[in-house]
Amino acid sequence: MHLKDLIRTIPDYPKPGIMFRDVTTLLNDAWGFRTAIDQLVQLHVVNKVDVVAGIEARGFILGGAVAHQLGKPFVPIRKKGKLPGETIGVEYALEYGTDRVEMHIDAITPNQRVLVVDDLIATGGTAEAAIKLIRQAGGEVIAACFVIDLPDLGGCKRLHALGVETQTLCAFAGD
Repeated sequence: MHLKDLIRTIPDYPKPGIMFRDVTTLLNDAWGFRTAIDQLVQLHVVNKVDVVAGIEARGFILGGAVAHQLGKPFVPIRKKGKLPGETIGVEYALEYGTDRVEMHIDAITPNQRVLVVDDLIATGGTAEAAIKLIRQAGGEVIAACFVIDLPDLGGCKRLHALGVETQTLCAFAGD
């Protein structure tokens, strides 16, 4: 069995024409969840990671487990207004309008080497905003890793243009 086999596809969600790749079915499979975390960790065992940052919300689950396995601290990157302390943030464009990601102002210190983790990369807009946020705090993004890539949407290329190495565990073409 492959990890890709454990990812449910939901047609026409959240709108007609979209094939939603649902990682929660992988998380609900003990072998699949452990295998995904093990594979993400193995990509970075030799890297000098100081901090793991996870993007809301499924990136919290995956990133928290990766941070635990690496023995590193975890930083949540959240949507606007979700963190109780003083924050810094970056706005990014959506199809209609803008959104904002934030983290605590003291979550990452200058020159810390940061690994960004999320469940899926599509267009790369949220991941790009997270990278800019980490850089704004003075952190160095050493890589961004994802369980799922939708390569036809160009997210990995977008991150490569920022000088960020990306790794994915599986891909779904045509989405």
